[in-house]
Amino acid sequence: MLGFVSNSPCPMAQYCDVAVAGLPLDSLFTYRLPAALEVSQGSRVVVPFRRQRMVAVVAELHDRTPGMPVKEVVECLDGSDGPALSTDMLRLGRWISDYYLAPLGEVFRSMLPLGAEFRRTLVYRITDEGRLALDQAGRAGILPRSRKTPDEQLAEARVLDHLAVRGEAREQTLKSAARVSRHVLDGMVRKEWIIREDASRADPAARTRSIAVLAGGDGKRSPKQKMLIDVLVEAGGRLPVETLRELRVSRSALETLARRGVIQIVEEPAGLKQPALSARGLPAASAFSHAQQLAFDAIGAAVCAARFRPILLHGVTGSGKTAVYLAAMKSVLDAGGSAILLVPEIGLTPAMAAEVHSVFGDEVAILHSALSDRERAEHWRRIRRGEARAIVGTRSAVFAPVSDLALVIVDEEQDGSYKQEEAPRYHARDVAVMRAKFASAVVVLGSATPSLESYFNARNRRYTLLQMPDRIEQRPLPEVEIVDMRREFQETGREQVLSRKLIEEIRERLERNEQAIVLLNRRGYSPLVLCRSCGNKLECRNCAIALTHHKEKHRMECHYCGFMAPVPETCPACGSEYVYFLGTGAEKLEELLHGVFPQARIARLDRDTVRSHADFERALAALHAGELDLLVGTQMIAKGHDIHGVTLVGVVGADAALGLPDFRAAERTFQLLTQVAGRAGRGEVPGKVILQTYFSEHYAVEYAARHDFVGFYERELRFRSWMHYPPYSSLANLLVRGEKLEEVLSWAGALGRWFDSAPHEGVRVLGPAAAPIIRLKRDYRYHFILKSESRQKLNVLLRAMLGLAAKENIPRTSVVIDVDALRLM
Repeated sequence: MLGFVSNSPCPMAQYCDVAVAGLPLDSLFTYRLPAALEVSQGSRVVVPFRRQRMVAVVAELHDRTPGMPVKEVVECLDGSDGPALSTDMLRLGRWISDYYLAPLGEVFRSMLPLGAEFRRTLVYRITDEGRLALDQAGRAGILPRSRKTPDEQLAEARVLDHLAVRGEAREQTLKSAARVSRHVLDGMVRKEWIIREDASRADPAARTRSIAVLAGGDGKRSPKQKMLIDVLVEAGGRLPVETLRELRVSRSALETLARRGVIQIVEEPAGLKQPALSARGLPAASAFSHAQQLAFDAIGAAVCAARFRPILLHGVTGSGKTAVYLAAMKSVLDAGGSAILLVPEIGLTPAMAAEVHSVFGDEVAILHSALSDRERAEHWRRIRRGEARAIVGTRSAVFAPVSDLALVIVDEEQDGSYKQEEAPRYHARDVAVMRAKFASAVVVLGSATPSLESYFNARNRRYTLLQMPDRIEQRPLPEVEIVDMRREFQETGREQVLSRKLIEEIRERLERNEQAIVLLNRRGYSPLVLCRSCGNKLECRNCAIALTHHKEKHRMECHYCGFMAPVPETCPACGSEYVYFLGTGAEKLEELLHGVFPQARIARLDRDTVRSHADFERALAALHAGELDLLVGTQMIAKGHDIHGVTLVGVVGADAALGLPDFRAAERTFQLLTQVAGRAGRGEVPGKVILQTYFSEHYAVEYAARHDFVGFYERELRFRSWMHYPPYSSLANLLVRGEKLEEVLSWAGALGRWFDSAPHEGVRVLGPAAAPIIRLKRDYRYHFILKSESRQKLNVLLRAMLGLAAKENIPRTSVVIDVDALRLM
C-alpha cells in the first residue's frame, strides 16, 4: 500500500508511479521524469500509454530504477496552484480504491475534471510507402496492393493526395477533406501508407465567448453592415457575437467588418450561470422551532470542537431540516471554513442551489452531472482558489477541492442515487463520512427515513442521533387512508387504476381550489406489450426486459439501454393482430385523470417530460404559483419539494416493488411512501394521503400509514438479523458479464469452483446463479452474493478472487464487484 505523505516535489525523484485515469486496471505504471519537469504527488500528468497519450495522476515519486526500459512523462497539467489532489484527497482516493476494490485510475477519474483540460488530437502523416503508392496510382490509374472497389481506391487516393500536399492533418480535418471514415484510415495505417500519431495535449478549460468591439473606420457599408454598426453604437460599442447573430444578419456581414478593421472580435471569459429559481432565504434563528434550535446548537458545538463527528439528523417531513443545514453552513463560512451540501437527485439541485445562493451569494458553487466538462472544470478551479466555499451538488460534489473543510451535509442520506452504478461503485454518503474523518470535520446525515445502516449506527452510538419529531409551526402530519385494491375489484367487478375513494378526494380538492399530487412510479404508457395468440412478449433486443410503450412518442423504449422500436400493429413472432398493451404508466395515468377531470389543469413530471433543469423548474414554479391543479409523476415528485398548496397525495401502485427479489424491497417501499406522503399538508390546510395497495397487510405499508419509522426499523431489523443481511453483515455482489453466454458460463464456473476450494472462513458465498435480469445492455450476467460479519475477510477474499480471475484471463471489465450493493438485480 502506497503512503501519501507529502505533496511537495521530491528533488531526488527520477521516476513516478501513476494511476492512468479511466483504465480498468489495478496496477500502477512507472514513468521517467524529465529533469526540468516539476511534479508532486497528486499532480495530473500526460503520459504515453501504448499508442496514445493519456492523463494520469502521480501516486508516488521515487528514484528506484525499474528493471525494464520506461517511457517519459510528456507534461504536467498542474501549474503554480500545486497538485490537483491534496494529501487528504489522495488518501480518500486510496481508501475508495481499497474499500470498493476499484482501480485507482477509475477512482481518480471520478474525483477530477479531466475531460476539459486535455484535448484528444490524432495526427496523420504520409509515409514513403504511401508516396510510392500515390505515384504508382498516378501512372497506372490504380493503387498497388489493393483489392478495393474503384470508389474505395479513389477515397484512399484522396487521403494520400491531401497528406502529400499538406504534410500532416488532424483526423477530423482529414476525414472531412477526403470524405472518408475512420475505417478507411485504419486500413491505410495497417498497409503502412500513412502513420497515426497521438498529439494530445493540455488544454485550458476556461470557457470563453466572442465579443464584437467597435473599432471605428470609414468607408462604404451595405445596409446589413450599417445595421450591425448602429446596434453596436446603441449598446455602447460592444456586444456578444451570439447576440448580433440573433439579428438575422448573415455571417459574412460580420466577417467583412472584422476583416476591414471596423470591429474587433475578442475572446472573454464566459460567466458561470447562477440559479434563477426564487428562494425564501435563511429564516432568522428566532424563527426556529425548539427542535430546530437544539439540532443547530448541537451541530455548531461539534464544528467548534474541530474533531471528526458523524451526526444523524432524523426529522419528519416538513420539520425544517433544510433551514438547519443552511444556518449551520452559514456559521461555518462566517468562521472562515468551508461546507459541502450533497443532495440526492439532479432534479433537486436547482431548488437547493437557489436556497444556498440566496444566503451565500457568489461563494456558492453548484456541481452536478448536467454540467459540461468545461463548466465543471471552471467550478472546480473556483473552489480550489477559495472563491467558492459553500458547495452544493449531487454525488460527485463530495470530491469538491475545498480547503478548511469543517462541515459535510448529506440530505436524504438514504437515497439510492448516492450509490454509483458504474465503476468506481462508491456510495457518496459513506465517502462523505470518510472525507470528514480525514479532514477532522463534522458530517451530518439528514433524512425523514434514514437507511437502516445509518440508524443502526446511531442506535449503537457510532453516530450522534439528533431528532426533529414534529413539523414546523406544529403542523400535523397528513392523515393516511389505505385503500385495498383487492376489495375495490370485488366491489366494482373490474380492475381499476384509480379507486373510487381517490377520485372522490381529488374532486373535493378541485372544488376547494386546492392542489393534489398523484404518484405512479412507472414511466411510459404501458409497461408490457403481449400477444394474446402466442404469448410473445415484446422485449428489448439488448436486454431481457420488456419494452415500454410511450404513446406520445409513438414508440417502444427500453429504460435500461435506450433501445427504441416502432409500436407493433401485429405480433412480430406470429403475425397475429391480437396485440395487447397491458399495465399503466404515468403517461396513461395522466390521460385517465384528464378523462375524469376534463376541466382540471394537469401536468406530468417524469424523465419523459423533464429534459433539463429549466423544464423541472417550470413545472414546480407552475405548481407553486397555483397554475396547476394536479401533478402526476414518478418518484421525482416524492422528495424535497415544499409546496404549500398541496393538500392531497394519491399513491398508485407504489407497493409493486414489494414483489421484487431484493431484500431491500420493504425498506425502499416504506421510504417512498413516507416521502411522498410528506408532500401533503405543508401549508395552513392539513393534508391527506390515499394509499392504494394490493399488500395492505404488509408491515411496510402499515408502518408508512402510521408515520412510524421506529416501528418499521425494529420489524425490518429482525428480518435482517435472521437472514444475516446488512447492517448485521457486509455484503458484496460479484457480477460476471460478457456478450457471449458460453464465456460467461465458463468464467462463472471457474470462479465458482475456486470459491468451493479456496478457504474462506467467515464468508458465505451464494452462487453462481443467473442474475434476475440475465441480459442487460448486450451482456449476459451471472452473479455471486458474498456475506460476512468481517469486512476485512470479505475484502481479502474478493482481492484473492481478482488474482484468480487475472490468471484465468477473465477480462477485468467482465468481473464487477459491487461492495455494499444496493441493488441485486
